Amino acid sequence: MPRYPTIPLVPAGRAAASESRRTALRLMAASAALAAGGCKGPPQTEILPYVAMPEQLVPGQPLFYASTFVRRGLAHGVLVESNMGRPTKVEGNPLHPATLGASDVFMQASILQMWDPDRSQTVWGSGAVSTWRAFETMLVPLRARWQQDGGAGLRILTGPASSPLLAAQLLALFARYPNARWHSYDPLQDERDAQAARLAFGRPADVLLQCERATAVVSFDADIIGGDWPGAIANARQLVQGRNSTATGFTRRLFSVEATPGLFGAMADNRLALAPADIDYLVARVAARFALTPAPAARTDPRLAGWEARLAAVLAQNQGRSLVVGGGSLSAPSRALVHLLNARLGNAGRTVIYIDPVRLLPGGAPGSIGALAADMQAGAVGTLVMIGANPVYNAPADIGFAALLKRVPLAIHLGLYRDETARRSHWHLPRSHDYERWSDARAFDGTASIVQPLIAPLYDSRSEHQLVALLADDPERNDYARLRRFWSARVGAFDFNGFWQRALGRGIIDGSAASPLVLPTAATLAPRPAPPPVRTGLLPLFVPDMRMDDGEFANNGWLQELPHPLTKLTWDNAALLAPATARRLGLEPGDVVRLALGQEAGQGNAVEAPVWILPGHADDCITLPLGFGRSAAGRVGDGVGFDAYRLRTAAAATGQATLAVTKTGRRHQFAPIQGNDRMEGRELVRVVGVDAFRRDPRVATAAPSARTPEQNLYPQYDYSHYRWGMAIDLNSCIGCGACTIACQAENNIPVVGKEQVRRERAMHWIRVDRYYQGPRERPRTLFQPVPCMHCEYAPCEEVCPVGATVHDSEGLNVQVYNRCVGTRFCSNNCPYKVRRFNFLQFSDQHTETYKAMRNPDVTVRQRGVMEKCNYCLQRITRGRLDAERLGRRIADGEVITACQAACPTGAIVFGDLNDPASRVNRAKASPLDYALLAELNTRPRTSYAARVLNPDPELP
Repeated sequence: MPRYPTIPLVPAGRAAASESRRTALRLMAASAALAAGGCKGPPQTEILPYVAMPEQLVPGQPLFYASTFVRRGLAHGVLVESNMGRPTKVEGNPLHPATLGASDVFMQASILQMWDPDRSQTVWGSGAVSTWRAFETMLVPLRARWQQDGGAGLRILTGPASSPLLAAQLLALFARYPNARWHSYDPLQDERDAQAARLAFGRPADVLLQCERATAVVSFDADIIGGDWPGAIANARQLVQGRNSTATGFTRRLFSVEATPGLFGAMADNRLALAPADIDYLVARVAARFALTPAPAARTDPRLAGWEARLAAVLAQNQGRSLVVGGGSLSAPSRALVHLLNARLGNAGRTVIYIDPVRLLPGGAPGSIGALAADMQAGAVGTLVMIGANPVYNAPADIGFAALLKRVPLAIHLGLYRDETARRSHWHLPRSHDYERWSDARAFDGTASIVQPLIAPLYDSRSEHQLVALLADDPERNDYARLRRFWSARVGAFDFNGFWQRALGRGIIDGSAASPLVLPTAATLAPRPAPPPVRTGLLPLFVPDMRMDDGEFANNGWLQELPHPLTKLTWDNAALLAPATARRLGLEPGDVVRLALGQEAGQGNAVEAPVWILPGHADDCITLPLGFGRSAAGRVGDGVGFDAYRLRTAAAATGQATLAVTKTGRRHQFAPIQGNDRMEGRELVRVVGVDAFRRDPRVATAAPSARTPEQNLYPQYDYSHYRWGMAIDLNSCIGCGACTIACQAENNIPVVGKEQVRRERAMHWIRVDRYYQGPRERPRTLFQPVPCMHCEYAPCEEVCPVGATVHDSEGLNVQVYNRCVGTRFCSNNCPYKVRRFNFLQFSDQHTETYKAMRNPDVTVRQRGVMEKCNYCLQRITRGRLDAERLGRRIADGEVITACQAACPTGAIVFGDLNDPASRVNRAKASPLDYALLAELNTRPRTSYAARVLNPDPELP
């Protein structure tokens, strides 16, 4: 059947000959109204812009609204840029504790998610297009039955949630239907955290890290700055304090013990790759030195003995000023020992704070998905309502959720996409995006904020609040009124309108953060049972992909084409192996292998996956990134990568299973964005030890190759007004890629697809190179963001036959699109390889929602045109016009590039080099500042601060 119903121009039963001029005009007017209704503009309820409400909308001037992006149930404060009622860009809210003015790749890509034409657009019932009215009619007899039997057989399955309003609605629903049950499932939620808290404290608790107070941070397989960790942006911002080019104390030392390489491991001064069982052993041995548990039998591995002794000594020397964190593959008892270590060392309340769980809604803990599956198997579920969950795709493999769903008489699904679960449900209901609905949510520290819409729903969608109201027969269907009434009851009537305006304008509800808990800890933990005997096969490690999360963003082309920070793969996931393990198995990158679970782990599930060799990976383990292999994600995400959830049984997820690996003899073509991971003798990323830096602060630029030649053949130009420049601190860069996605969103950069990436035609204006230093078994990972250098003596300008790449009066190397004839001489002559050519018509000129998404201040380029970073010229122009209107110069900090605004750690600084007091001048005055490929005498405006390492001299 057609996707959209056909509406005849001539009503049924009326002759076509009755059309007259007046009838035709009436139909034309109706068509115009229908077309105008397709772009609904701002919602009809009042919304407030960030800080100040302008008296009127000025065409061409964007407005910024404070709102909230909710991912995995947690609030991330955002400022959403609106151009004439169209949300086009996201920035972090500087007042919000989860973002601090920065952002991550998911926040930046949320704009593309909102405008995605593959989002669910209409109600589906019994496999056919339906309506909300039909769904509401179907609910009438159900509600009557639930009223009589107390909701027997009614089950609500939600994804992770922290909304206080939703919690209140669910409590009211279960008070109305006391026999109904609530279940919650997050495929990335690690139950071992809750188990560890119960072992250590006797109750669940969330952990807040205060990294800036710690002089020694020890991570046992916990990537605390990775996108999956709550508060990752705040943790990253704190870790770089005192460890950058303008705060050169470098007294904080970072230690990482991990199985799969992560962002914290790349940042650490000392790193050790170990299998999960060995990490558990090391935790127990260190804890035993503080009399927290009996010591396991000593092993003969000198590395383990050396790390045990040194970590114990460092922690003892930094009591009250250290921080120990556990996560990843670490077992629940080992995580509990981490809690006890922090308590014994006096870190609790200083470098680590405990609060009530944020995502545990009031009314008690929800049932698990295992309990729900048992009820479905027993036939106890009559109606299953799934809100923001996709269990057919990501539930534990041994549950067999798709088969169990067939046993449920009525399955209702509310989601952004008609995904795998929606297609197997009796009813699918389109869900409104965060920027289309009113709601609330709590951040990782408990701070509440309002989800404020920027635009009316693009499609016929509704929120989870409206669905729960339908289930409870609540007459209030307006989320705005419901949200105001809820918060009015919570804060009182002293000045609710003032409170409401502050909450909307600031993006946070002041004073709503969770209070710290003072928790008694167990004195010791009993020794763990002996590990099971060694079995053949590899231990599977399931990790969320740093771009796909749990699979929610699989249809997002920006994230599919974003290189993975460590593997640099695009449009794929891979089975990750250590170099030594790959050699032992006779595997090369691209080999396709069959991965099968042993019969003792479940059903003997098997998938085929390509292999990628990852330096620094632990031996005898295999890492399987989640979030790929979708079958109902949309036209972008379907069929990309392999589905690791098919191997993720309950036992395999907790390290109680092994995988058999068999070569298939087939090969897979990857699309990595970076071909070489070595610097080949060139000091592209300069690294110095902290002792050498303290002896000679200019050691990073002391080598002759690091100095810019004094002579040149170019004439000097006097930049009398503005002279723009950028400084990038490699001590702060964590390689997350937020700058790349922010630049893509700001500058209308197209997605080219896997085949074009393989042809080295990716269009990113700023890339993040990843290099390895040292042996492949235990290398040091280095990151380097590379935008256009804006060379003062630019080689590209000298070879362009039509003057399409030229210098402007403020020192920018600009690209004149109308002049470009596509010779690509400029790209060939650029030593930094930062120019991008439109070999094909990469920009989508036909999808209407993409047209509305684009930044109106940036030209959409055509085929045959060269493009590159221009320091966000449109933002410079806007800042200049605003300053001229006030009769002054642009103040420092008024022009912030997209990459600078997004960076979680503030690694990128931009400003006017003619302003002696500017931040960029202070950054460039650092003795660590150097120019990339300085020996070429291009005099780049973009410079770098060398990486300073503070490794423990007693560790290898």
